[in-house]
Amino acid sequence: MTPARAVLDLAARRGPRCGEVTVVLVDGPAGSGKTTLAAALEAAAGERGTGCTVVHMDDLYAGWRGLREGGAALTALLRDLADGAPAGYRRYDWVADRYAETVPVPPVALLVVEGVGSARTEHLDLASVLVWVEEPDAEERVRRGLARDGAAAEPHWRRWMVEEAELFAEVGTRARADVAVDGAGRLVATS
Repeated sequence: MTPARAVLDLAARRGPRCGEVTVVLVDGPAGSGKTTLAAALEAAAGERGTGCTVVHMDDLYAGWRGLREGGAALTALLRDLADGAPAGYRRYDWVADRYAETVPVPPVALLVVEGVGSARTEHLDLASVLVWVEEPDAEERVRRGLARDGAAAEPHWRRWMVEEAELFAEVGTRARADVAVDGAGRLVATS
């Protein structure tokens, strides 16, 4: 069974916990493959005829120092959806180094949120499934990141990895996960 199918099957069994929205959080260290899995979830949901929106935490962070702010923005978005209120977020423009437009997030059957710190204790009650994606080789994760962000980003990546490890320890993200996927995109475990 593919990871996307396992996650969608589990999400369907559990149903919505965020108002009428079923939320899947895809978390894990930077450079592990979360964005790839989120794209697979969106495609698989489309094949099933399930309306799906993907929110990328990269759009919620306030740059390289915004890991915790991104989590707070996601909590507000999910609480609004749960309350039936208009939901959305301000997209961060990494090039301009400032927040840009507001992106509305209408209620959909399935909301996939991918990125470091998407699982926060402040909103875990609204998630139907928590997925942990991990590439255990830290240098491979850095290599992937620098291939995307450029060599000049290495100091940022190194600092980010320390901050993300602290956040994962606080939340207990890995231990709380319902599904585990390795850095090659293979299903490791499911509950």
